[in-house]
Amino acid sequence: MPEFIFYIIAACVCVFAVLAVTARSIFHCAMFLAMALLSIAGIYFYLDAQFLGIVQILVYVGGVVTLFVFAIKLTAHIEDRSIRQVNSQILPAALIALFFLVVLLRLFAASSLMNLKPPAGSTTVAELGQALMTRYALPFEFMSVILLVALVGAIVIGKVKS
Repeated sequence: MPEFIFYIIAACVCVFAVLAVTARSIFHCAMFLAMALLSIAGIYFYLDAQFLGIVQILVYVGGVVTLFVFAIKLTAHIEDRSIRQVNSQILPAALIALFFLVVLLRLFAASSLMNLKPPAGSTTVAELGQALMTRYALPFEFMSVILLVALVGAIVIGKVKS
């Protein structure tokens, strides 16, 4: 039964990833990407890696996808119907994707990843949070300032000149 839940979450990742690259609207692509990234966070939570799941949600869904949505909405005429939105290279892309899928499946079948066990002394989320707020507080604050500067820069660049 637990494997069934994993396969459901993995199927959601695959479905949303395909929808993210095949949707016609760029805004819908960003939303499907957010759902795919949330599904990946679900896999992290299922595998008992809570910290990675939380980081996945905060950084990728909360940061990157939000930045994509702001960029889409600030860019004028990006969803204009006069812009051609057709991919003429769908057949080569599908063949290359199929090739890589076959290679990955063969690598997974030949590997011994299924027999790996987590290390005995794993770090908890509380210990990681404690380290971030004590030993790594200064680099953590520098990262937040850099992200703030990038956000202000994106607003200045995207500002419509009147």
